[in-house]
Amino acid sequence: MLRIEDRISNPKHKAIYRLIRNHPTVSKLELLEQTKMPVSTLTRLLEELIQQRFIVEAGFGDSTGGRKPVLYRIHSDYAYVFGLEISRTRSKLVLYDMDLKKLASEQWRMDEHSTPDYLLQSIAQSAHYMLADRQIAKEDVLGLGIGSVGPLDRSTGTLLKPQHFPAPGWVNVPVADILSRSLDIPVFLDNGANTAILGEYWHVRDKRYKHLLYVHVGAGIRSAMIAGGSVVYGAVDTENAIGQMIIQSDGHRLTPDSNFGSLESYVSIPAIEREARSKLKQGRQSVVTMMEPDPEKIGFIHLQQALTANDPLVTEIFKQASAYLGIGLANLLNILHPEKVILGGPILYSHPLVFETAVEVANRNTYHHSDYRAEFSRGNLGEEALVLGAAVMTIHKLAD
Repeated sequence: MLRIEDRISNPKHKAIYRLIRNHPTVSKLELLEQTKMPVSTLTRLLEELIQQRFIVEAGFGDSTGGRKPVLYRIHSDYAYVFGLEISRTRSKLVLYDMDLKKLASEQWRMDEHSTPDYLLQSIAQSAHYMLADRQIAKEDVLGLGIGSVGPLDRSTGTLLKPQHFPAPGWVNVPVADILSRSLDIPVFLDNGANTAILGEYWHVRDKRYKHLLYVHVGAGIRSAMIAGGSVVYGAVDTENAIGQMIIQSDGHRLTPDSNFGSLESYVSIPAIEREARSKLKQGRQSVVTMMEPDPEKIGFIHLQQALTANDPLVTEIFKQASAYLGIGLANLLNILHPEKVILGGPILYSHPLVFETAVEVANRNTYHHSDYRAEFSRGNLGEEALVLGAAVMTIHKLAD
């Protein structure tokens, strides 16, 4: 099996390809300014990359007085790449070209039947079908990137012990190795938050952001950071650590393993469900009881519907959770000072008031907020960010 890193063997070729892939298009003048190479050397290297089909000419840029500059971009048909999401509620496989144009996709609902054997076998079968249907040879597939819930070991491609999976068996599963052997292509694993921020960064790469923070709020709270254009990794897998940030030292905890007063105890799907059930048992009125009269059976989908209907009780619960999220975000802003914060996940997508309240509270509690104000966004890709970013992670291996 050919390693992705060996496809481009010349270090100078790798450096130029890295610069080109980080922009939708880039001119030779911009490449000269960034590489400091002699014109003849850069021209020769660009021609070699074109001959090897890694890049193509992409027309001409605007003239600044002389001839219009030639533009370059990565070759969309050089190879193909898979992105895969594995989460608690769904798994999704997408086949892309090198421009991240979606060519095919399939999705699986994660339920009590979604054991590792069943899911990974289904994914491999779907990948084989997608390639055969488009007559794509295995040699033309760059690889497969996986964005998954943790905890996990990136170096071995192993899911360690993810929580809240509806099917048994998801402990110490070498997902990368299993899929690599099934498909005979390179496979890479990373946390879903890291691949999501890569996807969003790819989408806005022409904006030249250097410091991005991504926060995903759903069954848990996950985060990722890009600094200087690269994902920041800790000594261990700490994707979910933000959820253990203590925001109320005498507060309750969500699970026996959680910190008392942690952020996830107030801002997560289980926390919101618990709060709603508690209020309903106390006799509070809500349209939720018309959907499900038993408080113990009230779920997040019921609460989302009630929130859309502007139910006063559910609106109150979500607004309180959003305020706690804003406090957590302010703590992160005061420490990390990102240029842009991207907020995603089911809770953020539930209603505009969640995003608006969280941002308002975060800005109000940021130190020197009049001098420093991060840009907030719900992201451009939504739930597609994670799986697209998994493909981006694989493409990046070309120039590593």
